[in-house]
Amino acid sequence: MRDSPYLPFLDGPASLAPGLKPIPPESLIAPDTEAEAWLPEKRQIMRERRAEVFFSNLPDAALAEASALVTGHLPPSEEDWPTPLEVAAARVSDDLCLLQRGADGLWRLEAASLVAPTFWRLSEKAGQPLGGLHDPVPGANPGLVSRIARMFDALRPEQVLERFNWTVQAGSDRFTPSAAPLKALAAATAEADALDVLHLRVERQTVSKLPASGLLLFTIRIAVDPLRAALSTPGRVKAFQAAWDGTDPGLAEYKGWPAFERLVRAALGHLS
Repeated sequence: MRDSPYLPFLDGPASLAPGLKPIPPESLIAPDTEAEAWLPEKRQIMRERRAEVFFSNLPDAALAEASALVTGHLPPSEEDWPTPLEVAAARVSDDLCLLQRGADGLWRLEAASLVAPTFWRLSEKAGQPLGGLHDPVPGANPGLVSRIARMFDALRPEQVLERFNWTVQAGSDRFTPSAAPLKALAAATAEADALDVLHLRVERQTVSKLPASGLLLFTIRIAVDPLRAALSTPGRVKAFQAAWDGTDPGLAEYKGWPAFERLVRAALGHLS
């Protein structure tokens, strides 16, 4: 069992704060820890369920600019995919989203290859402005949205920002447009089996600006690991419990944590 590549709960409770930190441009696509576990299934979903995981309102030239940025560190490929964005998405574990700033100053989701959504559907967010993308997240008020938009406006092409988001789920699925099956699995799981079923789900997100088009590129990499692996030391157990208990109840409700509360308590009890 591998050690989890990302442990954001060590930094404290889950939060809606942007928490974006600058990283070196060459780290836009980090070493692909998820390729072996995820890429074959991801590529299959991209082909078989394309209408659910891809959309674009943008010209191929803009998609090609994003593709070149994402795959610049990889050897050339002649694989046949319908668009340049899908060419790139098929080669990395990260999902790829492009936002465009409209004449009204709003950033809108105008293209995406999104194969590992964390409990949302691309069809419901396509073309939505930044505020719509965050609705109904508790605390995603106009002030927060405006703050993020100003950050995006000021971003320079040579900058890359990174943040992490995390949650707990039942099972190891990554293609999860709905949380309902995971909640059903949690409800059917005995507390004695909590550590065999619960998984830590982490999103590594980056945002950067494409120099030619001015589009914003979001990359989203999902890492899913057994909670047992993530909580492999007493210090991690203590930090996770503090982060879980310290997360705002409204945000915990939004993340669906009440459905997993019983199993999380049982898991922590087994590890204490």
